[in-house]
Amino acid sequence: MPKLKTKASAKKRFRLTASGKVRASASSLRHNLRKRSKKMRRKARGTGILSDADARIVKSYMPNA
Repeated sequence: MPKLKTKASAKKRFRLTASGKVRASASSLRHNLRKRSKKMRRKARGTGILSDADARIVKSYMPNA
């Protein structure tokens, strides 16, 4: 069997925590921020944990993580 490769886009966007959860930063923070509410901008700061359904998809992109 050939070695499984990690998707380069996933390796740049996601990290795994020690317990195996997937950590990601929020989207929609690049431009046009003046039309977004202050609450949305504040809550999108930092990183968050993905839901289980999304985490399963991301983990399939990173077989060696």
